[in-house]
This record gives sequence, structure tokens and C-alpha cells, in this order.
Amino acid sequence: MADTPRPLLKTAIIYDFDGTLARGNMQEVSFIPSIGMTPAQFWNETVRPRTIAADGDGILMYMQMMLQTAREQGTPVTRQALRDHGRDVALFEGLRDRSWFDRMNAFGAQYGLEIEHYIISAGLTEMIEGCPIAEAFTHVFASKYAYDADDVAVWPAVGVNYTTKTQYLFRINKGVHNHWEDERINRFIPDEERPIPFDRMIFLGDGDTDVPTMKMMHTKGGFSIAVYDPDSTPRDHDKIHRLISEDRVNFVAAGDYREGSPVDLIVKGLIGRMAVNYGRMPAD
Repeated sequence: MADTPRPLLKTAIIYDFDGTLARGNMQEVSFIPSIGMTPAQFWNETVRPRTIAADGDGILMYMQMMLQTAREQGTPVTRQALRDHGRDVALFEGLRDRSWFDRMNAFGAQYGLEIEHYIISAGLTEMIEGCPIAEAFTHVFASKYAYDADDVAVWPAVGVNYTTKTQYLFRINKGVHNHWEDERINRFIPDEERPIPFDRMIFLGDGDTDVPTMKMMHTKGGFSIAVYDPDSTPRDHDKIHRLISEDRVNFVAAGDYREGSPVDLIVKGLIGRMAVNYGRMPAD
């Protein structure tokens, strides 16, 4: 009698978005120009001073400023408008055609691993939903708005900042794919009953706002990769050097997701390591 195939083990590759999958901030591609501002005017001259004056959360403040400045221009922000602004985000090489995701899925399957892709980002869910790679993700945990009956954004419903990012690792770990289910996320679940243990997680982020998440992955048995823009500046290099020297990250690679690139080889190597740890061998 033939052996019954073992079920695939769920494994998560988790990404920040801005600076990790795409160059710069998603709001800067078309939204900020559409309200007649430059990125510097929006972030440095509007959001930052008002955040300091209000002693507020920077994520909630930028989201509110997006709504306020758009209303002042007579163009209320709708869900569809935000999705439209997400279509042209500057994705790094190897992502727009989704070949990266297909390749990782196939590679994991060879080792008996079912790869799921997740986003944990301070950026906007709605813009990510409009980008060309949205369908590759099992779930997106990102900042988002609440809407009225006409689908016009009225206030920030969720703000994901650098410290709250860590809670979403537990949501992935426990299979809770929403922001609101607190009782379930706080309930004790034995490790063996959790859909995706931490040692079958890989997190890719680009720096400062991802430090707590990277550190948590590092200490929980998972893996973290610091991604940098191939066209980065010496200041960006200093940030990456600091992450390595402070033992906050396992690997560093440029944001190039084409086959054979450093990040491609690193992630494949980590998938292989997980397979060995769980006694999985490549399928014939």
C-alpha cells in the first residue's frame, strides 16, 4: 500500500510594504501630488508639526491629514480612489509579475511546506489592495479607514505603528486574520495547535519601524531579513549596519526579488532549513 502523503505545513513569509516591496512611501506616488503638495510639504511641514503639537500617533495623524487636505481640495477620499492610487506603486524588480510569489510557493511545496504571504504595514490597506500583487497575500494587516454609506473615508479605523506590528505576528501564529478579535488572540492556545509556529516564519522589513518585529522574530525562533533599496544612500547603509551590529536581524539583502538574487537565495535557504528542522525532504 502506498504511503499516505503528509499534509503540507503552513509557513509564513511576512513583509513590510514601503521600502521592503516598493520604493519609498506609497502615498507619494500619486496621492500627495493629487492634493497639490510635495512629499516634503506633506510629511515635514504638515504631518510632523501637527503630530508634535497634538502629542499624537504619527500613523493616525498622517491618515487624518490625508483626509483633511483632500477635503480642503474638494476631493473626498473614497475606497476606490485609494485603490486607484495603489496601482502605480514603485514595486521592486521581480514582484510586479508575481513570479516571486509563484516561485516561493513552488519551492516550499517541494519540501512539504505550504507558503502563505502576509503584509504587516503602517501603509494603507486600500492602496495595497489596488496594487498589482494584492492577490498574492493571504491577508494584509495594515492601516485602514472607516467609511460612510457612500464609501467615503471618514476617520482612521486602524493605525499600525512600529510597536503594534508585533501583535500581528501572534495573529498569524494563531490564525486570526482580522484586527478586532481580541478575545481569541489573548486566549491561551498550546503551541502545537497554532497554525503557523514562529519558527516557520520569515519577516522582511526595511529598517527603523520594523525593528521590534525583527527582534521578536529573532528571539522567537523565526528569521528576519533587512531589505534595502538598491539605490540607497550612505544614510540607509548606516541604518542597515546598525541593525546587524545590534543583533536585530539575521540577514541583509537588496530589494531585488528576481530569481537568483541574494534575497531569493536567502529565503530559499531558510525554507530549506525549516524543512530539515521538521524532517521534511524535497518531493520526488
